[in-house]
This record gives sequence, C-alpha cells and structure tokens, in this order.
Amino acid sequence: MTFIDYPTFSESPFFFDRRTASVPEQEEGIVRPHSAPRVAYYHPKNVGNYHYGERHPMRPHRMELTNQLVLAYGLHEKMSMHAPRKATEEELLEFHDSDYVDFLKRVTPKNAQNLTKDWTKFNVGDDCPIFYDLFSFCQQYAGASLAAARKLSSDSADIAINWSGGLHHAKKGEASGFCYVNDIVLGILELLRYHPRVLYIDIDIHHGDGVQEAFYLSNRVLTVSFHKYSADFFPGTGNLSEIGSDLGKYFSLNVPLQDGIDDESYISLFKAVMEPTITTFRPSAIVLQCGADSLGCDRLGTFNLSIAAHGECVRFIKSFNLPLLVLGGGGYRQSSVARCWAYETGVLAGVSLDNDLPVNNYYEFFAPDYQLHPPLTGKIENLNTRQSLERIRITIREKLRYLGGAPSVQMQEIPPDLMGFLASEEKGKEEKRDDEADSRRESGLKDGDLLDKEVGGLGDGTASGPLGGARRRTVRI
Repeated sequence: MTFIDYPTFSESPFFFDRRTASVPEQEEGIVRPHSAPRVAYYHPKNVGNYHYGERHPMRPHRMELTNQLVLAYGLHEKMSMHAPRKATEEELLEFHDSDYVDFLKRVTPKNAQNLTKDWTKFNVGDDCPIFYDLFSFCQQYAGASLAAARKLSSDSADIAINWSGGLHHAKKGEASGFCYVNDIVLGILELLRYHPRVLYIDIDIHHGDGVQEAFYLSNRVLTVSFHKYSADFFPGTGNLSEIGSDLGKYFSLNVPLQDGIDDESYISLFKAVMEPTITTFRPSAIVLQCGADSLGCDRLGTFNLSIAAHGECVRFIKSFNLPLLVLGGGGYRQSSVARCWAYETGVLAGVSLDNDLPVNNYYEFFAPDYQLHPPLTGKIENLNTRQSLERIRITIREKLRYLGGAPSVQMQEIPPDLMGFLASEEKGKEEKRDDEADSRRESGLKDGDLLDKEVGGLGDGTASGPLGGARRRTVRI
C-alpha cells in the first residue's frame, strides 16, 4: 500500500509528525458496511440432552449438533451469545391454560398411567410422549424465545436467533405434533407489547396451525404459512380458504403445496408472496419459523429443497431490515438440520461459510461427504405444476387487496397482561351489546340517564360542569 508523506510544520522532534501515525489498512471494497446488523444467538444450556424416545423422530440432540457447527465456523465471534434462563410458569400462562401448564408441571413417565383422564384431555401419547424432565425442556426453549423477543423489543439487537424454538403446533390447552408449549405465540405476545404489527412466516413443511389458531381473530398479527397440504398429511389444515375471522379476516394467508417442489419453484413463489405481503401489512417486526423438514431427504418431509434454497428465503426476509426473530421447528434428519441452521446463522450474521465442514465434536455425524451443502434434491417427483403455483400466487395477491393497508393501532402504556386485550378482540358485537345491557340493568339507569351521567350531568338533563368534562375515554387496542 502506498504511504502518503504528509507535510509537517517542522522537522523538530518537539512537533508532532503525522507520518508516524499512518497505519496501512486493507481495502475490502469501495464502501465498507457501517451499520452491520446486530445478531443475538440464544442456546439454552443442555437443551439438546432431552430424549423423546427411542423410535420417536424428534431428536433435540440436533440443537447440539447445530451449536457445535456454529462454534466451529467461528460464528460466535460475529454475534452476541446468550444462555437464557428458563421461562417461568407465569410466563407460560400468558397463552396456555393453567390446568394444562399444571399437568405438564406434574406429569412424569412414572405417574403418567395414573393420569388417564388428563392423558386424553391434553392429547399426549404417541406423537407427544411423556419423557423425563418434560416441563424443564418446555421451559428452556420457551424461555429462549421470550428472551430473544425482549432483546428485539429493547432495541438491543436487530436479529435474534433461537434454533431450539419454533414448536408451532402446540395449542392453548393441549399438546400437538411433537409440540407441548407454543414458544412462537409467547414470543409474538411479547413483541406485541412494543410493536403495533407483527408478521409471522412459516416455512416448515407442516402447517403452522397452532400460531394461526392463536391469532385467527386478531388484525395485529398476520400469519403466512408455506406447507404441504393434503387430507392424510398432518395436521390436515392450511387450505387457501382459511383466511381468519372477525377482526382477523384476511390476516391469515396459507400457501398449500404438493410433494416434490423444487428450489426454483419454491423461491420464486416465496418472493412473489412475501414482498407484497410485507409492503401491504407493513409489520414493525417479523417472526420467521425455519422448520428444516422442508428440505429434501427428510424422514417425514416430501419436498426437494436444498439448504441453499431454504437459506435464500431467510436471506430475502433479512433484506427488509426489520427486527427479526428467527426460530427453528421441524426437521428429522439431524445432519441436514444442523447443516441448514448453521448455514442460515451465517446468512443472518453476514458470513460466507466454507463448504468443507470444520472439525468439531460431532464431525462423524456428517459422514460420508463432510460438506455443508450435500445433494438433497430430486428424490421425489414434483407434483406442483406451473399453473397451480400461479393460481396460488394470484389468489394470495387478491386476498391482500382486502387488507386495505396496514391497520392502525393506538399505542398506550405497555400493558401488564396481553391476554385481556386478545380476549376483548374475540368478543363479537352482540356479546358487547349484551354486556352493556346487563350493566344498565344492574345500575337501574335508562339510556338517557346513562348518557347524562357520562357527560357529567346529574340525571335531570342539567350539566354539573363543562360538556364532556367527565366523559369516559375508551381506547380500542
């Protein structure tokens, strides 16, 4: 590098010579990135040591494989690393029923057979088995999603990652599809305390039914799910006709796909759907569920996606530069899941990863190729025609027209309990009228008397103060 000999005022050693302060710097480009995104990475301690059962396809150990690859690639030097605390029982109750949380808290493999009634009620069994320290496992991955959401809300990070989360099937009062606690809903509720609108995107091969159901009546959360849809494929929901209800009508978008979709078709459809969705809804935060069972060669999945295509969806959402919470999800071939999530961690951190995997504690799991991008595509026939994909795209664009732009939200002091606000949205107009009628009957006031009382009158038509001086202000959230 060429040094510039800056002139000095004197050759005397008593004067500062700027030539000695010249430090050569490598020029990496014309313009350097001055505002690289701040990425926070959450990995609960020992979250990969739990075990669903010998023949169960869900293996939490995949999180440990992912974390080892992240460390081996040196990505921890590009992010802030966090070992979050467990979620408390009170935090889980922000969404889940108290009797269900109490059941998870006290059930063990030894007493499970004695809880026959609860066993049926809470939908535990083959898909959702009872294993040792189940409640602690739920607390760990839910606590990480809550901590990541708080990190974004406090503006301490631009992107927060929790690969142990993303269990999108769990319902308010029951387990479903290998999922016990819906950390996604808990994370979104936390984001809603600070953000007026949150966009949820799901690229798991299974429909994100638990999240859609939780916000089916709300217009503050728009859910978009790309998934396989057929009558014999779990959970059997997610048709184009599921669009939301009441205030949330047209705020649930579903993209039903068939077996064997390839990289080109998936990426083009994903971008064609998500760009107008984000432009129309204008979210202030995004939650992205990155289930890796949509990759090719998955034990339960039937798509043909490569790791690069899966990561391209993550890269595209990152490009909108909105607060982004990235979660894991499904994925039942451990080596593919770990490769995919490690690659996407690099995408989010802005680091290009070498295709040759670095040596790590689980290096033998990635035999025989030891590559970051093994061949995963072309194993299943693509049943998605160009006409069917175009029909889906047009249908989604037509539904976005009914949104009428982003809904306005009057922000107030941060509420201590969001469930009360969600419950108010679920009330229909008739139910609200019934409540008002009951309150009038209890107070013994007529409609005219109630009006006079609200404007500060004495009930006889005379006002005791300025008009509207005592009027109650009701604000809709």
